[in-house]
Amino acid sequence: MSEENAQVCPICKVKIIKMVGGDRVLFSMGPPGTRATLWAKVCRFTDKPGCINRDAGVGG
Repeated sequence: MSEENAQVCPICKVKIIKMVGGDRVLFSMGPPGTRATLWAKVCRFTDKPGCINRDAGVGG
């Protein structure tokens, strides 16, 4: 898995890797997920500026 296109969220510290067919989110524990999974688990509850996954529609 190429990590040269990776971003790390300064708020929740997850790594998001840009991939063809959809981005992959690497959580600190558990299996990889999507931006939609990240939104459902973390981002929708975060009210801090700097989150890199602020759009609920990103990733499906």
